[in-house]
Amino acid sequence: MKEPTSSLIRSVTNLDYDSIKKREEAPFEYWGPTPYEARKAAVAKKKGLHDKRTTLKEAVAKYIKDGINLGVGGFVNTRVPVAIIHEIIRKGAKDLTLSMQSNSICTELLAGAMILNPDHVSIKRVELAWWGYEVIGIAPLFRYLVTKGMIELDDYTNYGMSARFKAGAMGIPFIPTRDHGGSDMELVNRGKMIECPFTNENVYLVPACYPDVGIVHVPVADMYGNSRIFGALCTCPEIAQAANHCIVTTEQIIPSESIRQYPNLTEIPYAVVDALVEQPFGSYPGACYGYYWFDMPEFLQFRSICDEFRKTGEKGKLQEFYDKYIFGCETFDDFLATRPYKKIKELRLGDKVQPIITT
Repeated sequence: MKEPTSSLIRSVTNLDYDSIKKREEAPFEYWGPTPYEARKAAVAKKKGLHDKRTTLKEAVAKYIKDGINLGVGGFVNTRVPVAIIHEIIRKGAKDLTLSMQSNSICTELLAGAMILNPDHVSIKRVELAWWGYEVIGIAPLFRYLVTKGMIELDDYTNYGMSARFKAGAMGIPFIPTRDHGGSDMELVNRGKMIECPFTNENVYLVPACYPDVGIVHVPVADMYGNSRIFGALCTCPEIAQAANHCIVTTEQIIPSESIRQYPNLTEIPYAVVDALVEQPFGSYPGACYGYYWFDMPEFLQFRSICDEFRKTGEKGKLQEFYDKYIFGCETFDDFLATRPYKKIKELRLGDKVQPIITT
């Protein structure tokens, strides 16, 4: 059974009721754009159809800046935007706030980059539900950053973070939920318990989450950014719509005529997408429904390197990984080229050719 993130937070931060009281009394601050700022950005976006195809380097250079709130799509190991993360690490970005439902290797890669060179990449705050590798446990570098007091946390349930992004997508400042209240979750996040004005019952409010930039990976999209998602949606439509700007990577760009033929399959509309990059295997070593399965040995190997650093403090193997596979690669395709064809073939077969519509 995975260790609850909230339990880890309480155990390593010695959270007590005095600190909780101070937190509740402090003026609320959105860890990203305010609802007003987000609305202003949405109104300012171009609404007409135009070609949004670009490269990862161009997209990251344009939208990823120091101090932004970065909304990370996918769910743990599924459709996680790894290719974008590689490019962000190469470019560098400091004082990031990470907002996510649940993630694994994307945020762990950023954490490793911060540990190796905090003047190039650094994380200031994280608002999340879970940071770990599902069946193989919590992420070692997340544990390291928390135990060392290197990042500030705002912890919600999986539903709570999804609801927060939904509120952002709706353009509202908060949303009521039925969970969190009456549990330990009230102690580790910035939500508020109030009396419902209609039922007079207690209801827990969670603040909307508005990232400066959302990053998501999808199976298919057209040149304008209209994106289809097959399998679990992983809160990606909400993250894309809540964010001021959105970078989408896709396995395959398809004709717009196909999008128009099946409009009900579009989960992320073109109007919220700012940049589109065709990047096959853009979630590797994660899975992308209809294209490839997880590379579990790759996850285990990287996690082992991270855990060795956490236990020993030795950065050698971690630095070697980044030097070879991120900074030593000009593009994500160069990184993929370091993996043998046999492995890629096995991952394609592991997906069992799940049914998707691309035409």
